[in-house]
Amino acid sequence: MAVLGRYYGRLLNWLPALEGAYFLGVTHAAVAIRLGTNPGTIEHSVGAVWPDAIVFAGVVLLALTAAGLYNPRLRDGPEGIAVRVVLAGAIATALLSALYYAAPHLYLGRGILLLALLLSFGGVGAVRWGLHRLSREEHRKRRVLVLGAGKRAGILARLRRRTDLIGLRLVGYVRYPGDALSVPEAQLVELDQPLSEWVGTHGIDELVVAPDERRQNLDMHELLLCRGRGQLISDLPTFYERETGRVSLDVLLPSWLAFSGGFQSTYVGERLKRLFDVVVSGSLMILASPTMLAAALAIWLEAGGRGPILYRQVRVGANEREFSVYKFRSMRTDAEKDGRARWASENDPRITRVGAILRRFRIDELPQIFNVLRGEMSFVGPRPERPEFVHRLEQSFPRYADRHRVKPGLTGWAQISYPYGASERDAFEKLQYDLYYVKNHSVYLDLTILLQTAEVVLWGKGAR
Repeated sequence: MAVLGRYYGRLLNWLPALEGAYFLGVTHAAVAIRLGTNPGTIEHSVGAVWPDAIVFAGVVLLALTAAGLYNPRLRDGPEGIAVRVVLAGAIATALLSALYYAAPHLYLGRGILLLALLLSFGGVGAVRWGLHRLSREEHRKRRVLVLGAGKRAGILARLRRRTDLIGLRLVGYVRYPGDALSVPEAQLVELDQPLSEWVGTHGIDELVVAPDERRQNLDMHELLLCRGRGQLISDLPTFYERETGRVSLDVLLPSWLAFSGGFQSTYVGERLKRLFDVVVSGSLMILASPTMLAAALAIWLEAGGRGPILYRQVRVGANEREFSVYKFRSMRTDAEKDGRARWASENDPRITRVGAILRRFRIDELPQIFNVLRGEMSFVGPRPERPEFVHRLEQSFPRYADRHRVKPGLTGWAQISYPYGASERDAFEKLQYDLYYVKNHSVYLDLTILLQTAEVVLWGKGAR
């Protein structure tokens, strides 16, 4: 079986932790190479190594995340990955230089730092090259057989990008009576022996249950035999959610929402999330205050000293409670002089020159830190929408109200996974990511989103 393919997703999830441990070890190795292994010599030259190692590892992890190297759906080839590794090295060097200037006692020395950086990013480059190569070798991918070839299974046939189903191969589709053919006919599989024997013969690692008529067609005895022999059995919504990072509303059944895991909040979890919000928002306010002052000055100068710098707008929050959100003004003051609410479009003429820059780097969102500190928003969560849009979208998409089970966020899973939405179709696509977040939200996922937001800001993805 394809061992790499089977564990590829888990490996990517654990990669930051594994590489973080590697960077800790690299720091100690660089000290040993430069100074030797005598504890007295090390203590006299640099003092305790472990605090400096933790700082070094944290900064390098932050730089790698900002460069997009922990994005599981990264589309870049070897050249693009190499550019990102070099960029991450430059970011790490700049951050460490600033940190050492502010806290000289953390500085390990130029020679040790250079060795640690070379070992760290040399290892990162080798690992990324190996993962890229191995994930695209067909014989190492997880082999998946889809039980069904109708409308439900057709959603998988539409996932054609390499990054949609990375690390696995759809071997084919088994058509059952009642399935309206919605997959390429060339990918249909005829079972010439019992299912449990066929999957063993063809090295299938996972079965996805997706027939249109489930009760009449599934042989539970054969599925249990497959399960007993080591094949993973997944229903379509669970498989789709796991592999794409979103909940598919096209195949979603109300029973799946009722019986699936997730959609839960605990007292401890809510308190941890609030602590996370306060710490991150307070830190960001301090770090971003020069940028915010510069943005305010630029808006004021462009407007000739006239017009507001900030603007307030009513948005819908948790449990559909309305609140006023704060943002830097990035549009003309008469942007909605007709009183009609409308989404920003690509190259929107209402956006000012300064506003275009603020939007590209998401600086216009920074005043929402005050909303987070007041408890109206969380740092991470679904994007808060205007009541006019919410009422319209709830009419079109019955599950839209589910995104209001949690507080809206300054950044979120949909914001980093999908471009800026400017239509009802975009809202539908982003809703699927929002529901994934609502279902799976945790402090760990919030931290992952926060770090990947750095990539979005750095590369200007989805800004309008």
